[in-house]
Amino acid sequence: MSQYRVRPAEMRDAKAIAEVHAVAARAAYAGILPEDQLQALAPSSREAKWREAIEYSEPQVHVALLGEQVVGFVGFDRSRDPKTPSTTGEIWSLYVHPDHWNQGVGVALWDAARDGLKEEECKKVTIWVPLRNDRALRFVGLAGFKREMKTAKTSTLGDAKIEEIRLVRDV
Repeated sequence: MSQYRVRPAEMRDAKAIAEVHAVAARAAYAGILPEDQLQALAPSSREAKWREAIEYSEPQVHVALLGEQVVGFVGFDRSRDPKTPSTTGEIWSLYVHPDHWNQGVGVALWDAARDGLKEEECKKVTIWVPLRNDRALRFVGLAGFKREMKTAKTSTLGDAKIEEIRLVRDV
């Protein structure tokens, strides 16, 4: 039995989600993004985004809790990619506070997202991962995702450019 529990996010979770997002992104992107870009990943710039996502369920957001503390979150919904069938879902984001890495939080969040996508009658699920984020690539590989060839894209975060690849698996 895991010490973590997962539930749908509530409006009161937005600030904690933003804090986890910022600290986890800084840790995950260290060595990938320049230091000034890492420092710009501030919770204050993300809280409004997560409030809106929770309010409108776009994406659906679930949180992982240790006691009452938010230690991770996942955002998932239908795929945002053009030309994908309506039965394709997407993990929009999945972040875990670094203090809780390698303790099963990511798996619990993935399980919750997969259950939510099944309820939405999705057959496949995709996720975009930065090519240089070895930890995330390892996690999604262990979760059964496989790279889709010819899906690389370049995203911009501040002034930095990040190469991402899309991975897919059956729900």
